[in-house]
Amino acid sequence: MISLAASLEDVSQHPLAQAIVNRASELGISLYPVENFQALHGKGVTGIINGKQVLLGNAKLLADLAIPHDYQERFDLLEKEAKTVVFLSVDGQLKGLIALQDVPKENAREAIAKLKKRGLRTVMLTGDNAGVAHAIAEQIGIEEVIANVLPEEKAHEIHKLQKNGKLAFVGDGINDAPALSVADVGIAMGSGTDIAIESADLVLTTNNLLGLARAFDMSKKTFNRILLNLFWASIYNLIGIPIAAGVFSGIGLVLNPELAGLAMAFSSVSVLISSLMLNVTKID
Repeated sequence: MISLAASLEDVSQHPLAQAIVNRASELGISLYPVENFQALHGKGVTGIINGKQVLLGNAKLLADLAIPHDYQERFDLLEKEAKTVVFLSVDGQLKGLIALQDVPKENAREAIAKLKKRGLRTVMLTGDNAGVAHAIAEQIGIEEVIANVLPEEKAHEIHKLQKNGKLAFVGDGINDAPALSVADVGIAMGSGTDIAIESADLVLTTNNLLGLARAFDMSKKTFNRILLNLFWASIYNLIGIPIAAGVFSGIGLVLNPELAGLAMAFSSVSVLISSLMLNVTKID
């Protein structure tokens, strides 16, 4: 069963797929070649292995295909333990289930605390079932959870949340690409899928969520520095141009061409130095 599941997941780009592949590797289980592989977004994956149709997916996939199973009691128990359960079927016959447990990213709780400290509202938007989502959210300090969301529904949920103000969405999977595109700021993890990275406005080069707080701080400091640079550039021009044009020559206030050129150069140099100061700005 693990061999069939890992063979399918080895072709998949879903973040949870790697867990099954790693388990097969730990057990020394070899994989089969897969034909006609398909990712059924938000439901699972399917393909032909050794001439048989193999499906690996969640309860939504089973419901759509009307595959009978008598694993409900075991399924309910695992969900209560905040585990994500996927079912494996071969030629329409259910062969077993696999339980996966999400592990919060390193420093996730600290990252959420830093975002809250900056006055940002945090919401978990996930395709996982509510039990799993709330369990993980509680571990990392998120109170608002929107669970059981299909990939095509994520963009719709983003639009609903945007009614409350500007929104940044963080994701790393194929299913996150639509939401990353419609968010005011799409942020992808550097370890994410190619399509997630292509859809994002900002990419964190590491898999450390603490980079989120640093990104918000840096963007705020950069914006403030832009305003400061505009202020000083405008002041130089508002004062220097009329003097250089001789507007105040009647009161003896003049600016010869050499000094005017020097003042203009100093204006550009001061803005450049001000911008470079961001390199030594301390970010918490």
